[in-house]
Amino acid sequence: MKILEERIKKDGIVLPGDVLKVNSFLNHQIDPQLLMTLGQEFARLFKDDQVTRVLTAEASGIAPGIMAAYCLKVPMVFARKKKPSTVTDGVYTAEVYSYTKRVTNTISVEAKFLHKGDRVLVIDDFLANGEAAKGLISLAEQAGAEVVGVGVVVEKAFQGGHDWLLDHGYRLEALASVKSLKDGKVEF
Repeated sequence: MKILEERIKKDGIVLPGDVLKVNSFLNHQIDPQLLMTLGQEFARLFKDDQVTRVLTAEASGIAPGIMAAYCLKVPMVFARKKKPSTVTDGVYTAEVYSYTKRVTNTISVEAKFLHKGDRVLVIDDFLANGEAAKGLISLAEQAGAEVVGVGVVVEKAFQGGHDWLLDHGYRLEALASVKSLKDGKVEF
């Protein structure tokens, strides 16, 4: 998406370690008009897949996830990083390593929100090594749901997540695909 690439070039900051910081519009401060445009694009891309649920991860996936779910007219479920004390049973869990935070979290979704037969669209803000996507896919599959695809706002195609998803037969739609962050410059 040209509008997204232009915004990344304008406001994105490249940090050491191949980190692209876009917190001025995507995952700390949110540009709702841009996010609605992204949600509309995800809905367009997956309109023929009979999506019944959008699944994302707390917290940065919530904004693009809710916009995609709104445009698809389906519920959005987000995996929590901490299990609430009010949840006592019926929980799907998966371990997810965060590339940027360098920590492993156990994400969880209550079983009553994902069902056998659901057609799940996984949405996230970033795809790097694919750990969040793998965890979300695991949650959906534990429920007996079918993952119809993975939609990400930004993928760093030079890291392993892109290839892993395709090698395992998952449909991947990235709205912006970063080829390189060499010398502090974003190359699409």
